[in-house]
Amino acid sequence: MKKDIIIPEVENVFIAAVQEWSDDFMEKVWYAYLVNDSDFDIDSVMVVSKAFGTIDGEMKKTSVLRHAFVQVPAVSVVKIEMIEKSLLPLNNEFMLTFFIGNTLYDKKYIFKANSINENNVEEVPILFVDGVIVR
Repeated sequence: MKKDIIIPEVENVFIAAVQEWSDDFMEKVWYAYLVNDSDFDIDSVMVVSKAFGTIDGEMKKTSVLRHAFVQVPAVSVVKIEMIEKSLLPLNNEFMLTFFIGNTLYDKKYIFKANSINENNVEEVPILFVDGVIVR
């Protein structure tokens, strides 16, 4: 029975962490973006984020945040949330669920602990700025 279930693969949709100046904090901060680099609009988008890991031998985890977007057009980006700098030493997980037509897609993206930093940047498609990408 399970072999009959078709699980579609997510392609050309990913999460990027981009560093931007914040007037509120008077420093550069990291923001998570959902990048839709596909030829399709994605609908009923839900992003669930959390951070978890170990700091100084102690297990840490954050509360779960949920973000909903009615539609993310093809070849576009949407800002999800700020990633607080105290969370960078943790694994930052983003669970993405969306529809293309009547087909449901979902994928888990994880920025490994300490991977969001200026040494791991590459150019983010569509935004054309440097950022850390998880595909």
